Amino acid sequence: MVEVGGNASANSIYEAFIPEGYSKPGPDSGNEERTRFIRSKYELQEFLKPSLRISSTSSEKRHSLKESLSRKIADSFRSSGSSKMEGMVEFIGMLKIRVKNGTNLAVRDMLTSDPYVVLTLGNQKVQTTVIKSNLNPVWNEDLMLSVPQDFGPVKLEVYDHDMFSADDIMGTAEIDIQPMITSAMAFGDPEMFGNMQIGKWLNSDDNALIEDSIVNIVDGKIKQDISLKLQNVESGELFLEVEWIPLEQ
Repeated sequence: MVEVGGNASANSIYEAFIPEGYSKPGPDSGNEERTRFIRSKYELQEFLKPSLRISSTSSEKRHSLKESLSRKIADSFRSSGSSKMEGMVEFIGMLKIRVKNGTNLAVRDMLTSDPYVVLTLGNQKVQTTVIKSNLNPVWNEDLMLSVPQDFGPVKLEVYDHDMFSADDIMGTAEIDIQPMITSAMAFGDPEMFGNMQIGKWLNSDDNALIEDSIVNIVDGKIKQDISLKLQNVESGELFLEVEWIPLEQ
């Protein structure tokens, strides 16, 4: 299982045992050198702590996992190195985010609010429908976001819809997707594994988590339940389910 809270934490795990004399690619390194390093780091797990290395799958399944991830990495770097792709965004997968429900949301009208949720990743922005006059709304809506190579957190905002004035903010939060993606890249094809816990986003004073958020393989899919305490507002919690969808799907 991988527990991470950002790039630095993930690198401390996946680069824990870099052999002496083996240097990381620099900004001027070629695509072949960068691809070889990433394959060694994530796919072959040559630098991973021995206790975290995956060894329970059969050789045939490991070979299939390596083939799948190496194709993704190679295609990604070939595309990023092409002059025709200059200025375009490369994506590594998608997130299906189910906005389940909110509780104890803030009052922004007379005695209630008309809440909706907005999710932003890079230049992408998606939102739920508006639920009228409800401080404990249930949406159960699926929103899709493409994940670029250079991704940051998903920004979440809750608003109160107003007919004749600007919508009022009802709280914000950020979703760190690094733990899920790091775990997904480490394990490869989730259909090769049974239901199991593979990662964790840890609750801390620096994030909006109500409790630790577990990354699981469930019926061949990588999923994560997230409970958030909304920030910059007097009250409110939001509950989500996030699913990682690799490019092959």
